[in-house]
Amino acid sequence: MTPPPASIAVDDVGRLPKHHEATQSERKVILASSLGTVFEWYDFYLYGLLATIITSQFFSGVNETTGFIFALAAFAAGFAVRPFGALVFGRLGDLVGRKYTFLVTMGLMGIATFAVGILPSYAAIGVAAPVILVLLRMLQGLALGGEYGGAATYVAEHAPDNRRGLYTSFIQTTATLGLFLALLVVIGTRLIIGEDAFKDWGWRVPFLVSVLLLGVSLWIRMQLEESPVFKRMKEEGKTSKKPLTEAFGQWRNLKVVLVALFGAVAGQAVVWYTGQFYALFFLEKMMKVDGATTNILIAIALALATPAFVFFGWLSDRIGRKPIILGGLLLAAVTYFPLFDALQRHANPAMYAAQTASPVTVTADPATCSVQFDPIGKTKFDTTGCDIAKSYLAKAGVSYRNIESAVPGGGAEVRVGSTVIAIANPGALSVEAKKAAIDAFQADAKVALTAAGYPEKADPAAINKPMVVGILFILVLYVTMVYGPIAALLVELFPTNIRYSSMSLPYHIGNGWFGGFLPTIAFAMVAASGDITFGLWYPIGVAALTFVIGLLFLPETFRRNIDA
Repeated sequence: MTPPPASIAVDDVGRLPKHHEATQSERKVILASSLGTVFEWYDFYLYGLLATIITSQFFSGVNETTGFIFALAAFAAGFAVRPFGALVFGRLGDLVGRKYTFLVTMGLMGIATFAVGILPSYAAIGVAAPVILVLLRMLQGLALGGEYGGAATYVAEHAPDNRRGLYTSFIQTTATLGLFLALLVVIGTRLIIGEDAFKDWGWRVPFLVSVLLLGVSLWIRMQLEESPVFKRMKEEGKTSKKPLTEAFGQWRNLKVVLVALFGAVAGQAVVWYTGQFYALFFLEKMMKVDGATTNILIAIALALATPAFVFFGWLSDRIGRKPIILGGLLLAAVTYFPLFDALQRHANPAMYAAQTASPVTVTADPATCSVQFDPIGKTKFDTTGCDIAKSYLAKAGVSYRNIESAVPGGGAEVRVGSTVIAIANPGALSVEAKKAAIDAFQADAKVALTAAGYPEKADPAAINKPMVVGILFILVLYVTMVYGPIAALLVELFPTNIRYSSMSLPYHIGNGWFGGFLPTIAFAMVAASGDITFGLWYPIGVAALTFVIGLLFLPETFRRNIDA
């Protein structure tokens, strides 16, 4: 590094003072960067909040279970392309600059979100509707892939070395604040126009109002100047000519990217999505809590826990990034099962009591049982007794345990407590007889489930709302531990000339793939096993593996100078 002029003081290790050449207030940098990123997260997460309604609007041509998994898959499609956005816009950010790159990403996100709000439903234009929806989600993913790395890098390059964790933690709040803002808009719209109107057309309103947020956010971002670290590097002619080649084509940098991904970001991602999205889907889909109540409970928990992002960012400036992130991963892996068990008990006490007193089992030959997921939406799951039984239970949201039948190729037997309902394989029956047999089984099963106390929906009056909020608060607190310090960690791992590219890719592979696909993978695991908590093994496994790799290979970075 070129020595500074004599008129500029240096510290005891020869570093420049904290970005002496910056002309913008640090507060303005944080505020402007954070507001723009809040808007992008608001756009991105609207879809996740409205997955159940979007299922009926755009995937009405398939059965209910498959439709919901497809809706989650379309949600995940935006995550699938985030790493590609990281490559495209990360390269631009290292070549052209931080500011102009994330202006482009914000414009793309806003256009794609507004378009979802005016997209005709499946009933209006058929299969073109879900196809266009997935394409718009992918455009959102590309934009978000370039946004986060730019905002985090931009703020970090303005921050004093000893406050980098604190300053970048405000960027870390933006994902949760964006989700919180989306929740408020969704809840407000639901309350103003009513649930029926919201399901019919009102769900479009939160997408459409995003165009107003886009205008405000773009105006704020336009007031910013380029990062002082990048500007100085450009003036000195030290920018990378081939940032992607340097970042990922040279082992000394690539190995750091891999350690960042598998020793920090992958686990952070599954903890984030379990605490803020899987919990939401679990309450609404599995516990049968109505959508408005679920949104309100999640919103309260987010509001209570969000300040902890800043706290853990501040704390990481004092004790380091690594112990806080790894501590959050370990707590999540150890406590997820008891926490979700408590969530069941307090969110739907009647269902929990029924599952305890009268557990459901399905006895059948595994060879006659299909996974309750149809990729083309044409399977009716009515050719074997096992499929008929599991299809009904999956639709009813009832957890069950599988028992292998001693009779190969036989029908199925559903036991609800001490009540047994048998269903034979209907292969030899006529169409009319098959329908009658299925209807009779479903009627008998419904009677048995009702008699055992299984509710069709959670009773709002019976929900222990303070306890549910408390459990959700703990889940989000884990999120703040792993996510609050991660931006500072990633920025500090890589040199300035390839920082945007290098930190963006592991972040978006982790959060786009390991995290973004979590709801889809978890619910597919539930559909395959019949156990409504079986999907938790995915985030627990990833978090535990990341903890071990991070403990062994992840360096501590909080005392590093990032000006080089």
